[in-house]
Amino acid sequence: MSIAIPNSHPKSLPSKGRWQFHLTLGLITNAAIWISALLYLKFVPPTYTSHSAIAVPGEGSSVNVNLPNIGEASYQNSTPYSGGSTQDPRENYKFIAESEPILKAAAKHLSMSPKQFGEPQIKLVVNSAIMEVNFKGASPQEAQNKSLTFYQVFETKLDRIRNQGVTRRDVAFQIALNTSKKKLEIAQKRLSNYKSHSGLNSSDRLRELLGTIEQLRRQKAEVLAQQQQASDRLKQISADLNSSAQLVADALTLKTDRVFQQNLKDYSETKAVLDVLSAKFLPNAPMVIEQEAKREATEKALLNQSQFLLGRQISLASLRQLNLSSNSDSAREQLFQQLMTVRADRTGLQGQAQRLDKQIIQFEDRLKKLTEQENTLDALKRDVEVAKAVFSSTLAKLDLGKSNIFGSYPLMEIVTEPTLADTPSWPRQEFVLVGTILCSLFVSTGLGLHWLRQGKTSTGK
Repeated sequence: MSIAIPNSHPKSLPSKGRWQFHLTLGLITNAAIWISALLYLKFVPPTYTSHSAIAVPGEGSSVNVNLPNIGEASYQNSTPYSGGSTQDPRENYKFIAESEPILKAAAKHLSMSPKQFGEPQIKLVVNSAIMEVNFKGASPQEAQNKSLTFYQVFETKLDRIRNQGVTRRDVAFQIALNTSKKKLEIAQKRLSNYKSHSGLNSSDRLRELLGTIEQLRRQKAEVLAQQQQASDRLKQISADLNSSAQLVADALTLKTDRVFQQNLKDYSETKAVLDVLSAKFLPNAPMVIEQEAKREATEKALLNQSQFLLGRQISLASLRQLNLSSNSDSAREQLFQQLMTVRADRTGLQGQAQRLDKQIIQFEDRLKKLTEQENTLDALKRDVEVAKAVFSSTLAKLDLGKSNIFGSYPLMEIVTEPTLADTPSWPRQEFVLVGTILCSLFVSTGLGLHWLRQGKTSTGK
């Protein structure tokens, strides 16, 4: 015996049956969709998100320090983000923030595994220095704690990197500082040795020497003026005496010598006696001959004494020209005396001028030597000043570098503190409901279209 089973395929059903079949299938399908959505909302644990934002400036630093009597020390700490660079400094911070050591250290602070801690969601805001940082957690407090711990660990890591950079810069600056210090010590030692060797400690000696030379030149000018006055006076007296200065000097020399004056007296007396005898007797008379011999003897003695006193031979005619008679007028004698005095003064002034010339030449030679020493001393002083400026500038840069640790990695500023979420970020009930409605609508529309299509197909048959 066989039992006939009716065909349950929709095509084999009558029109009413097909409608009931599609309705039942649509109800079952929609019920499954809505039950799944409700179960998802009920049993999926909620996730909360803590939002925060930080600003990362990317500017370098530049410092100028004026050093009195030395110069100016400039210190510029450029960063890899300046100078027209297209690199965004926030990319470096993002790379460090997402690195495994940072996340492990933050997870360790919260006694979590790195997987439980998760990774931050970092977004770079275009055309700004802002970075948005979001952390998810099973509760609002957990998400906020992750953000706070992350910032703490992140800042510690940045401080460590900055300190390492400062340490490396300090080592380089310290080497440069030691080098400049050694150069300064060498320059100071050379200056000290030169001062002790040359005896020139300052420019005072040079100024004193210049003053001495100038004073000697003034004295020489005064002496030359006095000498010229004496020469003019000598010429005037010689003109008054109608005799040269040399003849007057010879006359005074002979007139002041007693031996010469005695010889002159003897010669005058013997000549006077000879003139009287010659007038009375013939030249060959014994008395005349004897007196002539006396005159020749006194003349010889007179000329010998004149040569001894004057240092040269002189004739009787020259002696007569000197007018050596003792009965000359007192006015002429006074002129003789003035002429000798002026002549002696002129000779003394000439000697003084010559001595001043020698002194000026000696001091000028000394001045030339001191000038060369002064130039060397100035060069050594400049070396010391340059070494001081370099040392002071390097020291200033070292101190400024220590105080500026944010050059390569600028200070991170939290512009939005980590928030405490009021509602879960996922699952969002409105999103699930909208998705469920759309899914139910698509399924119902599909079943309805399928029912209409089968109805047209069966009518056509």
